[in-house]
Amino acid sequence: MLTIGSVAPDFELYAKPDQKVRLSGLRGKNVILAFYPADWSPVCGNQMSLYNEMESFFIRQNAQLVGISVDSRWCHTAFAEQNKFGFPLLADFEPKGAVSKVYEAYDEGTGECRRALYVIDQNGVIRWNYLSPIDVNPGADGILNALEQINKSTTNDNTINTAGK
Repeated sequence: MLTIGSVAPDFELYAKPDQKVRLSGLRGKNVILAFYPADWSPVCGNQMSLYNEMESFFIRQNAQLVGISVDSRWCHTAFAEQNKFGFPLLADFEPKGAVSKVYEAYDEGTGECRRALYVIDQNGVIRWNYLSPIDVNPGADGILNALEQINKSTTNDNTINTAGK
């Protein structure tokens, strides 16, 4: 996985058949990248549904969740609509797995994403990552802890900055 403290590589992927999302376009927010193997698989469905339920907690931490797999934008659209997801699912479809490979979240053997999580701060710096076993839903505790740490350090930085004025 990419090193904590390094700048997250920028990318642009389809979120819907006619809409793309660029990581750098989310600057100013913390970003959760949730790489997962496949739409419609039981563990992936459970993981993404959990994150959908957690969305209000993520928003309170100034965070945008983004799911990424090698499924097509059409497959993502159907999966998101069926499950009423309120966050974008990005299609790392063509060239297959290009972004996942950059983030060291691609499994060459299966041709799918690994179940990998990254939390990126408002400035585009990787602050936390986790690689889960493929058959295990990693939950949200690690994400929430990372977001709390980011917000604590931001609050401390603002306190230090205003104290010096």
